[in-house]
Amino acid sequence: MHFKLILAFVEDDMTDKVMQTARECGATGATVINNARGEGLDKTKTFFGLSLETQRDVLLFLVEEHLSRHILEKISDVGEFDVSPGTGIAIQIDVEDAVGVAHQIEKLTDVVEEVL
Repeated sequence: MHFKLILAFVEDDMTDKVMQTARECGATGATVINNARGEGLDKTKTFFGLSLETQRDVLLFLVEEHLSRHILEKISDVGEFDVSPGTGIAIQIDVEDAVGVAHQIEKLTDVVEEVL
């Protein structure tokens, strides 16, 4: 079984919604990294040196490759990534090897067979 890593950078108030959607689409779990920040095309604004940007979370999903594109598209819709700038982005990366996922493989085998 082959996996992809989906990295989603989302506003912190959308984290739970994006995670729920990914689960509904076949993700078996996620890792959340809190307190991330970044810049897009426009520099962020400050007020007396304090940043006015909203807080971001980074979500990492290790998902089966046949489910990855569907999950990526759905979390983009729910996170409203293409609605306006700065709402978030998501990417997927090929995973060459993974350990510690034997319990996920058992559960995903039936799900992937249904998709194929």
